[in-house]
Amino acid sequence: MFAEFALQFIRSHAKAKPFFLYLPYLIPHSRYEIPDLGPYADKPWKKDEKVHAAMITRLDEDMGDMFALLKELGIDDNTIVFFTSDNGAAKRWDGRFDSSGALTGHKRDLTEGGIRVPMIVRWPGKIQSGSVRNDPWWFADALPTCAALAGGDTPSNADGLNVLPMLLGQKQDLHQRKLYWEFYEGGFKQAARMGDWKAIRFANKPTQLYNLANDLAEKNNLAASHPKKAQQFEAFFAASRSNSPHWPSPVDTK
Repeated sequence: MFAEFALQFIRSHAKAKPFFLYLPYLIPHSRYEIPDLGPYADKPWKKDEKVHAAMITRLDEDMGDMFALLKELGIDDNTIVFFTSDNGAAKRWDGRFDSSGALTGHKRDLTEGGIRVPMIVRWPGKIQSGSVRNDPWWFADALPTCAALAGGDTPSNADGLNVLPMLLGQKQDLHQRKLYWEFYEGGFKQAARMGDWKAIRFANKPTQLYNLANDLAEKNNLAASHPKKAQQFEAFFAASRSNSPHWPSPVDTK
């Protein structure tokens, strides 16, 4: 039903200039239920593993139908598609699918396994097929980038940046900017990134410091050997949030 809605929307808006369609797919996701296990029904796997694989195949088929429709309507070359996830794997599926690879953690963690996800962007004739950029960007960049694509303006107080130059293969330095996360479920925690450096702090526990360039799994805490860098992150943590009675922090300093 959801996939059919998307196809109907594209058909009815194909002549609009521009149109915007946001598809918040719920698969793969718990609960692990699906109408058909497809080619995985006879696999010697656990039931949830079969459902997980079938969910991904179902999503892949829906994306294929959408791309086929774009070509059928003659708007394939003039449509940009962003495909990503809002968080890392809820289940790592270690030993079966290895969804998180070398990354530590999973959904709801601020380690890379919880927040690092790929962004796949498709724009025939504009973005070279198979090209890869390792520049870090985050969801706050979606608004400025979409506004630029539509010829609109971005609010002056927006947190994100227009990353269209990077997508088009142009020079744009996104690596050194500061990125910030916080999360409350399971206890207050903060994370930030500056270049290759990444810091994580859990409530009033000491700040953890990692260099992602050579420690993507965040196994080697460098806070003791780089105290000034850790202090720099702690100052950034304090400056990056506003106190709120609804979202209190045990480490607020202002």
